[in-house]
Amino acid sequence: MDRNEIKHLLDIVKGQLNGINKMLDDGVYCIDISNQLLASIALLKKANVVLLDQHLKHCVLNAPTREEREEKLAEISKVISKVM
Repeated sequence: MDRNEIKHLLDIVKGQLNGINKMLDDGVYCIDISNQLLASIALLKKANVVLLDQHLKHCVLNAPTREEREEKLAEISKVISKVM
């Protein structure tokens, strides 16, 4: 799994959230803050896509039995239903 890519995205989000807190303290215009929140949300979604992609490529494909693969696919389906 490419945990480094996920960690990098989360580090960026962490910086954005710190910046958003400062914007709130400084009384920055609400729409500007909202745009930064949306950028953070987009990066979190991207990190989740990378994580799920790696899960499919490694955990699902390398599951030792058909039953375990089906179980892991069912888990993915549950996650996708939360996103929808």
